[in-house]
Amino acid sequence: MTNIDFVKPEDNIIYKVAVFLKEKYNVSSGVEITLEKKIPVEAGLGGGSSNAATTITALSELWELGLSDMEMQKTAALFGSDLNFFLTGGTALGEGRGELITPLKDLIIDNVLLVKPEFGISSREAYELAEPSKEHNQDWRELLDTADVNLCYNGLEQKILERYQEVRQIRDLMLEHGAIKSILSGSGPTVIGFFSDPYQIRNSAEYFGKNNYWNCITKTKERSTL
Repeated sequence: MTNIDFVKPEDNIIYKVAVFLKEKYNVSSGVEITLEKKIPVEAGLGGGSSNAATTITALSELWELGLSDMEMQKTAALFGSDLNFFLTGGTALGEGRGELITPLKDLIIDNVLLVKPEFGISSREAYELAEPSKEHNQDWRELLDTADVNLCYNGLEQKILERYQEVRQIRDLMLEHGAIKSILSGSGPTVIGFFSDPYQIRNSAEYFGKNNYWNCITKTKERSTL
């Protein structure tokens, strides 16, 4: 069950993961799962994937499956391209289609603002819009060394901005309110704003809140705190 009605229970990835584990490991007992959604749906913030990854680890313990890290990683890879990251947490390199995870040193960034318009964008739509590039952006290596947010890059951003003008407007408004850098989060439509001034980020959050945008002031987390 969930605290908001956004999808049929049997279509929820949590339910699918639970059924898979129950059948694969011949679990005789059941489980009741209550989902309290705090991360918006179809926001590009990995809400569904993090829910599913948590389900894998929780049911491994609850049902005493004793799954190894490798077994949990293999299960996660069956249900999406970014579930594996949430089994690792912190700062990590994702390769392959995203399921091959290498932990990296944690990147600590404070004063991060998330702003989402009322509509959502499915991952399928975002990737259908994207134009494959033969070039690989390697700025992430320098980003880890310098924590320079200007090096942040999202290959899905350009086509999303072209189709959804409101997302572009949010990005531009963040810059007008003092953000050092503003960029699309994941497949969108949430936009990330990086600020150096706590006063400016609070003013920006207040502005978007008054205009009925979901927003959240946050920061990156160290792996040990996840």
